[in-house]
Amino acid sequence: MLINVLHQSGPAVESNVVVIRPGDPLLVFGGPYSNLEALQAMIAETRQRGIPPERVICTGDVVAYGADAAATAELIRDFGCHVVMGNCEESLAANAQDCGCGFPEGSACQRLATDWFQDASREMSTTLRDWMSSLPRRIDVEIGSLRFAVVHGGVESINQFIFASTPAVEKARQIAVAGVDGVIAGHCGIPFTQIVGGRLWHNAGAIGMPANDGTSLVWYSVLTALDGLVSVQHLPLAYDYERAAAKMRRAGLPEGYAAALENGIWPSCDVLPIDEIRERGVPIKEGSVEWRPKAGNARKPRLDHLWPSTDRGHLGILPNEKFRRADITASGAPRARVELDHLQALWINTGTLCNITCRNCYIESSPKNDSLVYIRKSDVVPFLDEIAENGLGTEEIGLTGGEPFMNPEIMDIVEECLGRGFKVLVLTNAMRPMQRHKSALLRLARQYGAALTLRVSLDHYTGRRHEEERGPGTFAITLAGLKWLGRNGIHTTLAGRTMWGEDQEAERAGYGRMLIENDVENIGSAPNSLVLFPEMQTSKDTPEITTACWDILHKSPREVMCSSSRMILKRRGEERPAVVSCTLLPYDPRFELGHTLREASAAVSLNHPFCSQFCVLGGASCSG
Repeated sequence: MLINVLHQSGPAVESNVVVIRPGDPLLVFGGPYSNLEALQAMIAETRQRGIPPERVICTGDVVAYGADAAATAELIRDFGCHVVMGNCEESLAANAQDCGCGFPEGSACQRLATDWFQDASREMSTTLRDWMSSLPRRIDVEIGSLRFAVVHGGVESINQFIFASTPAVEKARQIAVAGVDGVIAGHCGIPFTQIVGGRLWHNAGAIGMPANDGTSLVWYSVLTALDGLVSVQHLPLAYDYERAAAKMRRAGLPEGYAAALENGIWPSCDVLPIDEIRERGVPIKEGSVEWRPKAGNARKPRLDHLWPSTDRGHLGILPNEKFRRADITASGAPRARVELDHLQALWINTGTLCNITCRNCYIESSPKNDSLVYIRKSDVVPFLDEIAENGLGTEEIGLTGGEPFMNPEIMDIVEECLGRGFKVLVLTNAMRPMQRHKSALLRLARQYGAALTLRVSLDHYTGRRHEEERGPGTFAITLAGLKWLGRNGIHTTLAGRTMWGEDQEAERAGYGRMLIENDVENIGSAPNSLVLFPEMQTSKDTPEITTACWDILHKSPREVMCSSSRMILKRRGEERPAVVSCTLLPYDPRFELGHTLREASAAVSLNHPFCSQFCVLGGASCSG
């Protein structure tokens, strides 16, 4: 039975309603993407399973990357299944200039989309555009006492990307807005099933493009509800992908998408959260799960990930035998060591307490971690004296945390270092702890000028990416801090991260646009005003660095930051600060070098994954 009520904008609370008898299977698929061969195979599958069109739902984006836009749209229209409007249908129906997919401005995805969208738009007849404009933005499915909202992206936004890693609280909120027992969505292209606060969030995946899992298979699902128990089958679909890819190449469409049909790897990860990026190329396995609705806590919803397996993304686990012996690698080769050439920079860890908890903080800072306690000015002064007494020639003092501006003596330490003629670099998130020191910062900036630099951690130029790492609401507060620093001429640089695998030139351009669009003054124009740090994971496999690597990689040990820097820190319960070889390794006792700078002048064995990931292969340095 079908009740036809269209809803065009805002939260989709009115919709088509499809009534399914308990026990009858409902087949769901997403994104045909102009892939005629995949859609033909999907329709053949529905007939083989004996599921009629009235019990088949497509979650939208009928037209996209493939070579047969018009033929695919005509086939699904004539097949007669239920189709939710996707953002591509919305854009084509409106004769828009782009697909409206929600790709980041200037990203590879956006550039690639220009070509296929123009090709698809040329194929669209007035009749097909009218059909697209008539599609509902939401279809509700009733099975017995259960009700599901079928949408393309999110409940409130047609092009919102919602992945398995999207926070449970956001999914729970949208389910509550929809007023249903569960949401069935598309758009993200990667299938998953989760229980969020006792309710269902399900994505069948897309049939027009593989799920970025390194195989040519595409995915659909079959849902069956009986006596309040819902069975969800995630099923692979094989089709003639070679023919589909060849047609794309003959049409001159982007090679990256044609290749993706064959190798199962998307040409860009611009829209993917970090968890889904880590799962790239890891094959998905067919599976079935069951769910029975129950009441849950909507404010703090529990998330149960039912499918696919949560151990995806862990290919390349670091073997146990690596990074075990100081002088020899697992293969028996001599391990690389780095001599201290000169102490160009002395780092001070001001304490591991921070006002926020990041998803992947390099040293596990948080509002609760005080394993490294607040260092005091009286702890710092003896090291500054040692630099002077021994003529070490140190030019820069770096202050890191945690959040340095939470340390009660931070401004005293900064002023002491500046007063002794050092350049001072403070790493900060520019949030409220920093903003409580505005008067002191203005005074020191007037007195010492560019000798004082603040490096603000802005992990990405989009709020969505930044908050994926640092939590909801953090982007706007950091941006406000940046604006204040820029307006007041305090020398400021930015630190981003490359964890999403974007093209670095595009990422740098994105920061530039963001600063201009938000009227951030005096930041971002200098060549070294933005550093992009590589992603690091202690569990991820990475090569050990041998003495032979220097010649192989055309690198010198002097390029690694432990050749020119050390860090002092103070552990909870200890009377004296210690000196360690690296800002990234405050907890590993193998890298503690003593209690004075003289003791800390020993060579450092590159016996940690971070030595490889960050310094040697990543080519990064914390120094300013």
